Amino acid sequence: MGKLPPSLRSANFAVNTLIKTPSSVPHQHPPPTSKPHHYPKKSQSPKKKQLTSNTEPQLPSIVAFDSTTLSDAKTLFNSLISNTRNIPSDNKFYNAILQSFSTNSTLQDSIFFLNHMIKIHPHFSPDRFTYHVLLIQSCKSVDLSLTPVHHVLNLMTSNGFPPNKVSTDIAVRTLCSSGREEQAIELVKELSSKDSPPDTYTYNFIVRHLCKNRPLSTMNNFIKEMREGFDIKPDLVTYTIMIDNVCNSKNLREATRLLGVLSEEGYKPDCYVYNTIMKGYCMLSQGGEVLGVYKKMQEKGVKPDLVTYNTLIYGLSKSGRVKDAKKFLNVMMEEGHIPDAVTYTSLMNGMCREGDPLGAVALLEKMEARGCAPNSCTYNTLLHGLCKARLLDKGMKLYDVMKQNGMKLETGSYGTFLRALCRNGRVAEVYEVFDYAIESKSLTDVAAYTTLESTLKWLKKAREQGLIV
Repeated sequence: MGKLPPSLRSANFAVNTLIKTPSSVPHQHPPPTSKPHHYPKKSQSPKKKQLTSNTEPQLPSIVAFDSTTLSDAKTLFNSLISNTRNIPSDNKFYNAILQSFSTNSTLQDSIFFLNHMIKIHPHFSPDRFTYHVLLIQSCKSVDLSLTPVHHVLNLMTSNGFPPNKVSTDIAVRTLCSSGREEQAIELVKELSSKDSPPDTYTYNFIVRHLCKNRPLSTMNNFIKEMREGFDIKPDLVTYTIMIDNVCNSKNLREATRLLGVLSEEGYKPDCYVYNTIMKGYCMLSQGGEVLGVYKKMQEKGVKPDLVTYNTLIYGLSKSGRVKDAKKFLNVMMEEGHIPDAVTYTSLMNGMCREGDPLGAVALLEKMEARGCAPNSCTYNTLLHGLCKARLLDKGMKLYDVMKQNGMKLETGSYGTFLRALCRNGRVAEVYEVFDYAIESKSLTDVAAYTTLESTLKWLKKAREQGLIV
């Protein structure tokens, strides 16, 4: 119950040709500004098929290679060019062929295949996207050094396509997705020294990736090196990523320091930054600090939003300051923010913690009267609170409502409910609740059975000690 609320991805060919839908052809545009390269065609009236002995071969949307050998790929491409009329001049088709082959081939074979395509079909002139196909493949190479990447970058430059910001972004994202953050950083430094620095999207992508997968020191070193070596400085988004990371690791001292640095750099913290820090203090059950951050953001002229109030009420309720939480429920409504299920559930949780489950039930009635529908988390919170307060009859009524609405039981409320039933000698109902937990898939079979078993053992021991009749 102490977890943060939820609000806070042909037979003649040596290789078979598989026809795929046009939507399967990957876009050739860079990820940050990806836009569809196709436009809807005007509808045409259906025409009758003309039966002729010389039916023109249909051009496949994309070629899939069942074999990864270079000779088979060359044979397939030769057959495609010689047997198909009206070969498109659009490079997207040829880039798709190269990308299909490169998926399972070696980088060297892909380069040889590209040279063969140019030789056999002179009208095909590789563009930057063509070389980006090879760049992606080089970043996924089994060679963990940057040698394959350098080879492709040199190939691009020698053919009139020196790496730009898009090239840098593609290489960095591919390397990081392969778990090669160190090589990504090394490449960024190299390209930055050659007047091809990363843009803010790429820079912040690296920072975010380092936050998730590397120690804090690695991220700090990267930021320091980029600032001192290439005058590339973190922006508001960068600081927000960093603050979110340290808050998730409960390092609020560092979060406070970063907030100060952010201001010193001339950036004004927004509502999201303050909400993130408030969330961090909630994890530590420091309601006073949560309230302090709320007051500070008001002093700075930052207007709180719904997430702010939900976080504040959650933090105050969790730390035992329910009276203050109730006050802010009224404040947020006065400010025009409509409380949602998260707001009410957080406050109910705090009331149950303070031993006032009946007050929490009364709040449920107000919640529904105001047009806010409770969710399964709301009912589980109340069920847990009522059972802890030994108000089993009211808990049973609540449980019946949950069953009628098909709501799932949470692990905490399920265990507390079973023990409350055992305490009152209602063992038959214990098995009924167990069956419902399984049928509704509230818990796994193992988890539901393990909890049932431990509850029955507790009941047996309590009876032996005379604690339960």
